Amino acid sequence: MKVVVSVGGSVFVPTVSAEYVRDHAAVVEELADEGRTMGIVVGGGTTAREYIGVARDLDANEMVLDELGIAATRLNARLLTAALDTSATPSPPEDYETAGAAMRRGDVPVMGGVAPAQTTDAVAAALAEYTDADLLVYATSVSGVFDADPNEADDARKFDRLTPGELVDVIADLERTAGAAAPVDLVAAKVIERAGLRTVVLDGTDPGRIADAVRRGDHDGTDVVPDGETGEPTYWAAES
Repeated sequence: MKVVVSVGGSVFVPTVSAEYVRDHAAVVEELADEGRTMGIVVGGGTTAREYIGVARDLDANEMVLDELGIAATRLNARLLTAALDTSATPSPPEDYETAGAAMRRGDVPVMGGVAPAQTTDAVAAALAEYTDADLLVYATSVSGVFDADPNEADDARKFDRLTPGELVDVIADLERTAGAAAPVDLVAAKVIERAGLRTVVLDGTDPGRIADAVRRGDHDGTDVVPDGETGEPTYWAAES
């Protein structure tokens, strides 16, 4: 089973904590030791926002802001790499070919950003497409995909299951009406639709939830299921 996990920066390092980083690393190691091929993408979180905010106050242009964000994601990726065993790549791959080659060797690439104007949401979807992953997991700070920001709207409705096309429509609507409230960005959603990627969006603040979703499809988040796919995937059936 080949899995790409995207860990949002605000989930991975809400504050810099060795214990929390180790908890995420332990889950990655367990899943890899059980025979799964793993690829990880880490977001920038507070570190990226703080540096981008200061640079914006200094009148830096958008390209500089993007490069600062990428640097922050790679810094977080290095933190996770430091906590992993020797199966992790020694530094964050900066392109999909390098990350894909690592996965084929059985190593665990831990990526950050790749290029300006592209979020780590999109990087994770592109890596999953490039490597023909069986499952893409987004570990976010909310418990799935909603029709509004659940932190702002008490009546926000969570979707238990969506097709990739429906995901694109929901995210497009969120981005039009709520700015950055979407748990997955629109570019990522369109890659998921194009590639027909089986995807789970869940609350990853407890890394054990990631393990449950990968092992058994057991989660309280949102399943994104490609059109025409029925029943549970055989890799989950084998775990039952």
